[in-house]
Amino acid sequence: MRRVLVICIMGLLWGCGEPPAPDAGPPPDAVESEPIAEGAPEPVVGCVDRDPLRGAYFGELHVHTRHSMDAYAWDVRATPDDAYRFARGEPIQLPPLDANGRGSRSLQLERPLDFAAVTDHAAYLGPVTMCATEGSFGYDAPGCQIYRRGTGQGSMFDEFAIRMGALFDIPEGADEFAMLGQTKFSKAICGEDGAACREERRSVWQEIQASAERWNDTSSACEFTAFKAYEYTLTPDMSKVHRNVIFRNAAVPELPISSMDEPHAEGLWRQLELQCLQAGTGCDALTIPHNSNFSNGRIFALSYRDRPEAEQLELATRRAALEPLAEISQIKGDSECRNGMYRVLGGTDDLCEYEKMRQMWGGAEDCEEGTGKGALTGQGCQSRIDFVRYALIEGLAEAERIGINPIKVGIIAATDTHNASPGDVEERSYDGWSGAQDATVQTRLGTGGTQEDAGRRFGLTSNPGGLAGVWAEENSRDSLFDAMQRRETFGTSGPRIAPRFFGGWEYAASLCDDPDFVAKGYQSGVPMGGDLPPRPEGAAAPVFAVSALRDAGTPEFSGGKLQRIQIVKGWVGEGRDFHQAIYDVAGSKEAGASVDMATCEPQGPGADSLCAVWRDPDFDPEQHAVYYVRALENPSCRWNAWQCLSLPEDERPPACSDSNVPMQVQERAWTSPIWYVPGA
Repeated sequence: MRRVLVICIMGLLWGCGEPPAPDAGPPPDAVESEPIAEGAPEPVVGCVDRDPLRGAYFGELHVHTRHSMDAYAWDVRATPDDAYRFARGEPIQLPPLDANGRGSRSLQLERPLDFAAVTDHAAYLGPVTMCATEGSFGYDAPGCQIYRRGTGQGSMFDEFAIRMGALFDIPEGADEFAMLGQTKFSKAICGEDGAACREERRSVWQEIQASAERWNDTSSACEFTAFKAYEYTLTPDMSKVHRNVIFRNAAVPELPISSMDEPHAEGLWRQLELQCLQAGTGCDALTIPHNSNFSNGRIFALSYRDRPEAEQLELATRRAALEPLAEISQIKGDSECRNGMYRVLGGTDDLCEYEKMRQMWGGAEDCEEGTGKGALTGQGCQSRIDFVRYALIEGLAEAERIGINPIKVGIIAATDTHNASPGDVEERSYDGWSGAQDATVQTRLGTGGTQEDAGRRFGLTSNPGGLAGVWAEENSRDSLFDAMQRRETFGTSGPRIAPRFFGGWEYAASLCDDPDFVAKGYQSGVPMGGDLPPRPEGAAAPVFAVSALRDAGTPEFSGGKLQRIQIVKGWVGEGRDFHQAIYDVAGSKEAGASVDMATCEPQGPGADSLCAVWRDPDFDPEQHAVYYVRALENPSCRWNAWQCLSLPEDERPPACSDSNVPMQVQERAWTSPIWYVPGA
C-alpha cells in the first residue's frame, strides 16, 4: 500500500497539528477605501503613473501558501497575506518550524513586484484547513492526525505520501492511480456527503479573496495589484494538466471550480462561462496552463476532433477565448522546446537544452502522435505539444483545418513556489521552493541529478523559476487583465529584461534610431500577442521591429548584460511536419562573453540594449506562421554554482563536481507571438 501512495502522491505533490496562524490583518501601508459590495467590481480609480504607450510591469501568477496540501505538509505556515507581504518587499518566516510552530527562517525579496496572485490548490482547500484547525469537524479523525504528524515509519518522501493519502478513503489493494481519480475525501474528515469540507472550502476561498482585496491598491498611487485566483489541479494518470484561473476583479464564483467538480478542462471552461462570464455580475476570468513539460502530451491536446463540426467550432472558440496565455518556464523546468522531437524539422536549437528536468532524470521516449501517463514520476512519453513552441504550431494546423486557432496563447513565466514567496527568482540568493524539504544549502544541492534522487527530493533539478511581464497603461487590475487578454505579455527566467516586439509591413530600416520607436511600432503594426494586419498589395514579406533592455539590477548587484536577440518562426508543412527556424537579429554569440566559474564573475562584452528591424527572408503568403522573440543574457552562474561556492571546499557535496549537473545558465526572456493568417 505504501508503494501505491508514494507513486500516486507524486502527481499531487507537483500540483502540485497547529491551528492556522492568526490573521495578520491589512498591510501597514494599506490604502483605506470604501467597502466593496459582495460580487461587485471595485471602483476604478485612474493611476497617476499612466502611460498610453504602456510600461513593463513584473509579477507572479503562480504562488502557493499554507492552504495548499503539499505546502502545509512541508511545514509552510505562511498565509496569503504573507505572500502579498513578501511580494511588496517585506520579510516572511519559513520552515524549519520552532517549538511554537512558527517559521525560523526569514526570507525577503530583493525587489518588490508590481502584481501577484495566490493560486492555492482549489480542490484541497477544505480538508487541509479542516485538518489544521483544532475543533473542526474532522480535526480528530485518524486521517487528519496522520496528515498533521505522519507516522515516523519511512523516509521523508514516504512520510509525505502517507500523510497525503490519509485525506482519502482508498480501498486496500487499489491500483497505483486510485487516489488521483478520487472525487471525494475521507468521510471521517469531510462527512458522509462532504458538506463539512465544502463549507470549509467556501470559508477559505473567502479568506483568500479578502487577502487579495486588502493588498490590492485602488488608490491613484497604484503601487501594487493583487488578483483573486486559484489553481485547477487536474492530474489524470499522473500527467500534469494543471491550470491557474485568474479573475479580473472582485466578482468571482461562489466556490472555485476545481478538478473534482469538473475533471476535464472543457468542463472548467464551460463552468467559467456559466458562473462567471455569463453570470451578469461583472465577473471575467482567464486560465493559464502550466508546466506542460510534464503533461505526457495532454495539456495542449485537442480532444474534440471526432465530434460534429459545430461542436468542434464551439469548443475551439471557447478555449481560445478563455485561455489566452501559457506558462513557458517555472521551477520544474522549461517548456519552450526540446530537440529531436517527432517530425519537428529545422535543425538543432542549442538553447532548447535549457532547464530540461526530465532530461536530467534520464530523458523520455517520444509520444509521437499519442499521449502517455506518469510524467510526474519520470515515467511515460513526452510529446512535441508538451512544449509551447510546438503547441503554437499545432494551433496553426488547427486554424488551417477548421478556421479557428484554439491554442493562440501568449507567454508568461512563473515560479510555482510553495513557500508563499512570489518572485523569489534570484539565482545568487535562491532559497528553495518547498518548505522544510529544501530549507538548507545541503538539502537543495542533494546528491545528484538522477531520477532516483528526484523521486526523493527535487532541489537540484529545480531552478528558481521566472516572472510574468505585462505591457499595460497602468498598474491596475483592469489594465493588467486587458493586457493579458490581448496577450501583450512576456516571460523571463528571472531577470527583469524588457523586450518589445512589433510586426507590420512597412517599418523603416532606421526605426531603431527613432526616438518614437514604440509609438511607430503601434502606429504601423501590432505588438506582441496580435495578428499581423492584412497584407498590402505588393508587400513582399512582414517586417518585425524588436528591442530589449537589460535588467539594471539593484544597487548591490548589477543585472546581466544582453548577448543577442533571436526571432523564432514556426509553421506547418506537408503531412503535419512542424517547421522551426531561429534567426539571430541583434547582438552575437561570438562576442566572447563568459563567466568565471571560480568566482561567478561575468567576463567579456555585453549590451545594455539591443534593437533590430528584420524582414522574414523565407515568407510564404499562403502559409500560416507564428513568430516570437527570445532575448538572451550572457552566460552566468546557475544557483547551485553560487551555493557550492558558499561552502568550504571540503564541505561541498558530490553535486558540486558532478559533470552531469549544469553549473551555468543563460537567462532569457520570451515574448508572446505575432501570428500571420493568410487572407486576414
